[in-house]
Amino acid sequence: MRDLRPLLNKLLPDLVDFRRDLHQHPECSYREERTAARVLERLKEIPDIELRTGVAGTGIVATLAGDKAGPCVALRADMDALPIEEQSSVPHRSQVAGTMHACGHDGHTTCLVGAAQMLAACVDELQGPVKFIFQPAEEGGAGGKRMCQEGALDGPEVAAIFGLHGAPDMEVGEIFLRTGPVLASADEFEIAVEGLGAHAAFPHQGVDTVYIAAQIVVALQTIVARNTDPLDSAVVTVGHIAAGSASNIIPQTARLVGTVRALSEETRQRTIDRVGQIAEHTAAAFGGRAEVRFGEDGYPATHNDARARAVAEQTVRDALADTIRMRELENPIMGAEDFAFYGQRVPAFMFGLGLRPRGASSYPMLHQPDFDFNDDAIAYGVQMHVEIARGFAQRWGV
Repeated sequence: MRDLRPLLNKLLPDLVDFRRDLHQHPECSYREERTAARVLERLKEIPDIELRTGVAGTGIVATLAGDKAGPCVALRADMDALPIEEQSSVPHRSQVAGTMHACGHDGHTTCLVGAAQMLAACVDELQGPVKFIFQPAEEGGAGGKRMCQEGALDGPEVAAIFGLHGAPDMEVGEIFLRTGPVLASADEFEIAVEGLGAHAAFPHQGVDTVYIAAQIVVALQTIVARNTDPLDSAVVTVGHIAAGSASNIIPQTARLVGTVRALSEETRQRTIDRVGQIAEHTAAAFGGRAEVRFGEDGYPATHNDARARAVAEQTVRDALADTIRMRELENPIMGAEDFAFYGQRVPAFMFGLGLRPRGASSYPMLHQPDFDFNDDAIAYGVQMHVEIARGFAQRWGV
């Protein structure tokens, strides 16, 4: 296989500019029109690439070497930003008030664009098709689910899919690998509590929804403490409570909003059931009523396939051993990713890409207002995508 490093070095300045342009113009879930247009500008320059646009609204599926007979590998990036006001002084800081790329999706997208450009230069080396999936709405909109429903993994059928995520707690040049559960499920819930409004001076004449809400918050913590195997993991967090309008009024209603996280489907469903049971019964015990509703777009846990992990690991050993250092992620992360939806349909593997500058003791974490994807990591992300795709058919062993 030819040495692609000179081409990568030639592309890198433009890729850095591209990433910074995306960072300056962030777009939240299902509104990634400009981002998708900028991606398409680059993809349309690639000869003989097949483009499908408008998938899941603003998503793109691009296929290279679609006529090759070998197994098809897919590479995925997410394009959406977050509703966070950026607090940094970088020249390319967000120009959109209240919106920023605080999770590094500008970097993920750039790495995949660069991979497509590089693989186009060695398309004769590919033994099977390569799909580049640029999806919307990873941040709570379940864009990955819609991409699957709208055929992103079909025609040609994908044998395995790979994705990366920036990791601020790892150094540039490192990647982390893990088999099995790597990220938790995520389900949002809302609890509506109804009691009986009254004057605060006469609590006996009402049913206090603030008190009931407080008891529900406390009782929910028993799910992890007493209903979950100590060797398993789950999280139940109430992040928002709203009730009342004045100090001298017992409110008629209260509202709680929170999240459930788990690493297995069994634990996920048991925890969801217990949230409902505890909220309803606690409210009833104090003379009130609680209605529990879970959102329809919850994310399952992300599981890394062992066979796909072997491909990624062997790729580094065969092609990138002098460039990338591999580390094992010892414990799963309780954050969530809609990459999980792809893994429900085909073997999937997500790896972490180090972002912390070498020698630095810390780096802004994901979803923080001063986070910025480290441009020095772009080359490593591009190389991982390229080498996984170049050697996929051989390493997949079909």
